[in-house]
Amino acid sequence: MHNLVSLHVYPIKSARGIDLAEAVVEPWGLVGDRRWMLVDATGRFVSQRKQPRLATVTVRQEPGGTLVVRAPSMDELRIEPPAEVRLTTVTVWNDELEAAVGVDDTHTWFGKLLGIDVRLVYLDDPTRRRPDQTYADIADRVSFADGFPLLLTTTGSLDALNGVMDSPLPMNRFRPNVVVDEPIGWAEDHWRRIRIGDITFRVVKPCSRCVITTTDQLTGERGHEPLRALGKHHRFGKSLVFGQNLVPDLRPDGPHVLRVGDEFEVLETT
Repeated sequence: MHNLVSLHVYPIKSARGIDLAEAVVEPWGLVGDRRWMLVDATGRFVSQRKQPRLATVTVRQEPGGTLVVRAPSMDELRIEPPAEVRLTTVTVWNDELEAAVGVDDTHTWFGKLLGIDVRLVYLDDPTRRRPDQTYADIADRVSFADGFPLLLTTTGSLDALNGVMDSPLPMNRFRPNVVVDEPIGWAEDHWRRIRIGDITFRVVKPCSRCVITTTDQLTGERGHEPLRALGKHHRFGKSLVFGQNLVPDLRPDGPHVLRVGDEFEVLETT
């Protein structure tokens, strides 16, 4: 029997993640995952791709949706969901949608940290954005995540990748939501439908990897791996792939909860 071995949410897109023992699954992802995001002066999302220092930003969740944010050499910042919703247009890759503007002190704090003009925005209504309709259904929704509600990785694939690199890397380089203890490397490439606990997920698309995977998620420092190894050992066409994107198929009843230790089962393969 295989199991769910870890759960992770990233309340602010591209900031450091939080490890959880359990999490509620909503149609657009785990509760609290990527509902906040930084944007530049044009409204386009800001991420570790160009701002690796975001990896040093730690986030703690408090009841009621409050976030407590810290970073080296910065005062602690408390972030509350906007009491008065002022909408602005933001862009995540090719998607334009409306989001609520955070309060001014959050923009100032992150601007000082990164040395650029940024604003913090909040996805007050997570039903506004659809995943790529090439792979998802019209009723599916997604938060500020890159493309899909959840990202899955496996321990076997990390072992396989670490086996062809000089120095092993931790799983946090890949910023997954769910990690399962499948022992066979790259087995997930053939999955199409899975069950974790009592929740069924569609496995819709491999996850193409970028320079964020070369960023140490504690220090923000960059190297060359794992992209070199993925380029040699796990390339799909031009894409360097690690992990699979998931869309939950939720029953009308709820809540739907994942817990570390939940049984994992592959229901359909190709």
